[in-house]
Amino acid sequence: MQEPEEKKIALELLETEQAYVNRLHLLDQVFYTELMKEAKTGKTVPEEVVKMIFSNISSIYQFHAEFFLPELRKRMEDWNRNPRIGDVIQKLAPFLKMYGEYVKNFDKAVELITAWSEKSPPFQELIADIQKRKVCANLTLQHHMLEPVQRIPRYELLLKDYVRKLPPHSPDRGDAEKALEMIFMVAKHSNAAIAEMERLQNLWVVYQRLGLEDDIVDPSNELIKEGPIQKISTRNNSTSEKYLFLFNNMLLYCVPKVIQVGAEFQVHLRMDVEGMKVRQ
Repeated sequence: MQEPEEKKIALELLETEQAYVNRLHLLDQVFYTELMKEAKTGKTVPEEVVKMIFSNISSIYQFHAEFFLPELRKRMEDWNRNPRIGDVIQKLAPFLKMYGEYVKNFDKAVELITAWSEKSPPFQELIADIQKRKVCANLTLQHHMLEPVQRIPRYELLLKDYVRKLPPHSPDRGDAEKALEMIFMVAKHSNAAIAEMERLQNLWVVYQRLGLEDDIVDPSNELIKEGPIQKISTRNNSTSEKYLFLFNNMLLYCVPKVIQVGAEFQVHLRMDVEGMKVRQ
């Protein structure tokens, strides 16, 4: 007899989870542990840098190796008696919020690896040495680090497929649908964390261009639009270039600085947008 489609997908989930735990083991127990050991000698990079590169990978590894993979394995061994995985994934879903921190930190981590590989030859040599090992399968540290970023979307795809293949009256339908909804929310949470980080980074760049004026720097501000305008002088009909920054709560009327040391613009006027009207 052929295996039912939903069992094949559940087995694929188990197989990919096993491979994923091996990858996490490599990141946490090999790369992180060995780089940290070297950092403690003070010869390669500061310990803080290694911690920043690997973020919360240890927690992610422990969760998958000690909880999710064993639970999944146990369930698949018992499949003939109890053909369901929806409840196991429901238990997993809330913990996936841990990924928000790792995903948010990913770009910064890759930048740090590049910067410190140039700054510290022993750091670069140690990474290159680990990458040569059979367990790395000719892939770079950055490549392995991408795996956790891609894992939640992978769960979502497999679970969608699983729900689609379930027979209409399957005892797992309700649990599996709820689990899919939970995974979807976690993926959204992770994307929102990235979007918020990007927003704050962009905001900080704008504040630097404005010379970091105390009363303007506020993380809750939102930049809506910016751009140059021509001011026409009615007295002598000449024009001069000005620049506007429109935030959710204020409009900044600025003058581009001729000598751009530090700030790019000087704020000439700050207008409250409350009560402001837009006229075509």
